[in-house]
Amino acid sequence: MSLTNAPTLETEHLILRGPEPRDFEPLIAFLTDRTRAEGFGAYDTRHDAWRWVALSVGHWHIHGYGYFTIEDRATGRPAGITGIWNPDGWPEPELGWVVFDGYEGRGIAFEAAARAREWAYDTLGFTTLTSNIVPDNTRSVALAERLGAWFEREYTNVTMGRDMLYRHPGPDALGSDGSVEAYA
Repeated sequence: MSLTNAPTLETEHLILRGPEPRDFEPLIAFLTDRTRAEGFGAYDTRHDAWRWVALSVGHWHIHGYGYFTIEDRATGRPAGITGIWNPDGWPEPELGWVVFDGYEGRGIAFEAAARAREWAYDTLGFTTLTSNIVPDNTRSVALAERLGAWFEREYTNVTMGRDMLYRHPGPDALGSDGSVEAYA
């Protein structure tokens, strides 16, 4: 049972879908793991993490977009989240991603984020997106750059403090497969 009006998007290895109640436990486990969730926004208690999950569901209803659950086609299990995030205080819509424990290093975040970006451009009509990355999150920086994004500036994130804003190439700079053809 989806809790939002999110569409279902597919890739070769993944299904991106709206959040469902069965996603709560894996997401709460991620959010309460201080080491893994440090660059995303970790929580000390299950209750605070649960509130973030509810916020994420509400984000879909307010904006008509948000974080998809990344479902691994092979197992049917949640592997992470990706999508467009723009809560109050954000400088502009952000393409974000997280993979859960055991799903790192398999290209899941890249495949999912590229598909979510394509949807944002083709369906929502966005002409640009950013990815907001805390300093020293070298894995997210590498993924943003692999997606064709470049460092634009630093800013103060209302919840995370100092953040780096990476700018994604617009839809005109992407090939039909989502790869970067040319960008400034």
